[in-house]
Amino acid sequence: MSNIVAIVGRPNVGKSTLFNRLTGQRQAIVDEYSGVTRDRHYGKVDWNGIEFSLIDTGGYINNSDDVFEEEIRKQVIIAIDEADVIYFMVDVRVGITDLDQEMAKILRQQSKKVILISNKVDTSSEYYEADTFYSLGFDNMFRVSSVNGSGTGDLLDETLKLFDNESDEISEENLPRIAVVGRPNAGKSSLINALVGEERNIVTPISGTTRDSINTRFSKYGFDFYIVDTAGIRKKNKVHEDLEFYSVMRAFRAIEHADVCLLMIDATLGIEAQDVNIFGTIERNKKGIIILVNKWDLVEKDTHSVKEYTEKIKARISPNNDVPIIFTSALTKQRIHKVLETAIEVYENKTQKIKTSELNEFFLPLIEHYPPPAVKGKFVKIKYVTQLPTIVPTFAFYANLPNYLKDSYKRFLENKLREHYNFSGVPLRIYFRQK
Repeated sequence: MSNIVAIVGRPNVGKSTLFNRLTGQRQAIVDEYSGVTRDRHYGKVDWNGIEFSLIDTGGYINNSDDVFEEEIRKQVIIAIDEADVIYFMVDVRVGITDLDQEMAKILRQQSKKVILISNKVDTSSEYYEADTFYSLGFDNMFRVSSVNGSGTGDLLDETLKLFDNESDEISEENLPRIAVVGRPNAGKSSLINALVGEERNIVTPISGTTRDSINTRFSKYGFDFYIVDTAGIRKKNKVHEDLEFYSVMRAFRAIEHADVCLLMIDATLGIEAQDVNIFGTIERNKKGIIILVNKWDLVEKDTHSVKEYTEKIKARISPNNDVPIIFTSALTKQRIHKVLETAIEVYENKTQKIKTSELNEFFLPLIEHYPPPAVKGKFVKIKYVTQLPTIVPTFAFYANLPNYLKDSYKRFLENKLREHYNFSGVPLRIYFRQK
C-alpha cells in the first residue's frame, strides 16, 4: 500500500532543501528568502527498498493580507489532511516562534502521525539546543541537517515504522485496481458509466465535475476488479480552488494505489503537455498503463488516421513506446470491451513471475553472443539473472564488474526482455549486482 508524507512548517526552515535531499533531485527551488515555494512539489523517496511519496508545501503563514500566502495556508491544511505522516520542520537557529506554536496546535488537533524535525543542526551546541522544541508537544523528534544530510537516515527509518502496512479490504480480496485518469472533461466518468451500464457517476460538459475518486466494483463478462474514477488533473498554475487542489491530490493518491492506470486523452485536442506529465507521474509510480484516445467518433479520419495519431503519441512518450493505445468512444461504446480485456492483460503482465531457469536459458546465450562492451580494458561477464520478489517486475543481472555496465546495455537487455516476454504497458526495473 502506498503512503504519502507531507513536509510542513513556517517559511524558510528548509523544507524544500529536505525535499530535494530525500528525493535526490532539484525539483523544489531553494532560496534564502522566505515564501519561495508556492506550488506543491511531488516526489518519490526510496529507502531500503520501500517507496513513498513526499510533498513539499509552502511556508505556513496565518492572518496575512497577501493573496498568495492565504492560498498557501489553505493548501498546507489540505496536504495535512491527505498525508499519512507529517514532517513538522522547525529551525534550531531561530528557536520556537508563534507560527511554530500555531502549526503545532493544528497538528495536535489532527491526530496525525507527526515527526518533529529540528533542522539546521550542524554543531554539537545546536544539537542540545534542539531540546527546547519538545515543548511543542511532540516526543518523536529528529535532529537533521538538510544541507549535508546528517540525521536523515534515522529519520527515514522511523518514517517506515509509522506507515500502516496492513492490507485494506480491497487488497485482501486480491482484486485488480484500475484507475481512469486524465485532464478534465476527457470523458473519464462517461467511460465508467458505459462500462457499468448505468449513470453511476455525474457527467456534465463542465470540466471538473468529478471532485473525488469514486470506486466501483465491476463484475461482468468474466471480469472482476475495482475501477476508480478520478478528478481531472490540470496544470498546477491552473489550480485555483482549494477544493480542486484537494481533488487533484486524491487523483494522485488513486494513481499510487492503482495496479493499472487508463490515461484518457481527448481525441479532438490531441496529446498535450499535461497528458505527457500525467504519463510521467504514472511511470514514476511504476504502474501499468494504457492510453485511451477517447471521443474518436468526433474526429474526421481516413485510413491512415489511427497510424498517424499513434505515431504522434509514441513520439511524445518516447522512449517508453511499449504501451497499448486504444481508440475508443465512451459515448458510442466503441471498443470499450477491448479496454477491459487490455486492462486485465496489462495487470497479468505486471504480476507475472518468470522462473530463474527460464530466464537464464534465454539470456545467457544471448549475452554470450552480444556481450557488454569492454571498459578501460576490463571485460564484464554476466553470469546469472533472476527476477526479484517485488510488486513491479524487477530483474537482477549478476556480474563480476557491475559498475562498468552502461545504461545503453541496460536498455538492450530490457528491449530483449520485452521482445521475448509480454510486458506491454508495464514498467520494468533492471539492476546490475556484484556476483
